[in-house]
Amino acid sequence: MKASRSSIAVHAALLVGALGTLAPLLWMISASFMKPGSASTLPIPILPSPPTLENYAQLFTRLDIARSFANSVIITTLATLSSVVINAMAGYAFGKLVFRGRESLFRALTLALVVPAQVAMLPLFLFLRELGLVNTYMGALIPYMSSVFGIFLVRQYVLSVPNDLLDAARIDGIGELRIFWTIIVPIIKPILVTLATFTFLSAWNDFMWPLIILSDSAKYTLPVALANLSGEHILDAELMMAGSMLTVLPALAAFLLFQKSYIQGIMSGSIKG
Repeated sequence: MKASRSSIAVHAALLVGALGTLAPLLWMISASFMKPGSASTLPIPILPSPPTLENYAQLFTRLDIARSFANSVIITTLATLSSVVINAMAGYAFGKLVFRGRESLFRALTLALVVPAQVAMLPLFLFLRELGLVNTYMGALIPYMSSVFGIFLVRQYVLSVPNDLLDAARIDGIGELRIFWTIIVPIIKPILVTLATFTFLSAWNDFMWPLIILSDSAKYTLPVALANLSGEHILDAELMMAGSMLTVLPALAAFLLFQKSYIQGIMSGSIKG
């Protein structure tokens, strides 16, 4: 009986916490369908009466948010794909290939984990400026193409792959690149999905780096465009909620879509690493 009461209390507390967490998101969805000025009235309305798509129409017609949305899609997609490929190959190299200075180089890379990303932004910006990559899509996605965290994540997972399996493939005359694509990639698929999810969420929601590297408003990503929009329409709460929904929904959909593989990769990594 005592265990049952404790279980009920725990589940009740979790339910309250979940509702408290979801309440702002649910109200944001509701407010995005309200008429202009409705969300600022007292008492604050919970549901739109009546619902309207006026705010979304204004974003895509008068404010041309579609361009910024497309920019975010392009940068985030390229960043995610390149991050998975490059980090996977680097993690495999550090985990299974033998070369001079491997351990020393990996230890030096892991030291970079303690350096805040903001510290490296100015040197990276100056470097990209010399290369002529400021205000370009390439300059915006370069920080996501490879990361110490991604290399570390893949390496720890790759270490769990039996060496005998790879040695047998080498004896059969299979090259390292083919071993990587046909043997390693299928085995480490869960951690690659986890890495892709991390990268997608990070690149999609990033505000600071696109703000620094992109100067042309036509190339702004969605978070930067919405920040500028909030300065011009600070009193249009309903419009801001609609814009926020465009930012939140793709990230939420990606997480829910890959949730199973994402959790599997995290759990497997914690056990095998």
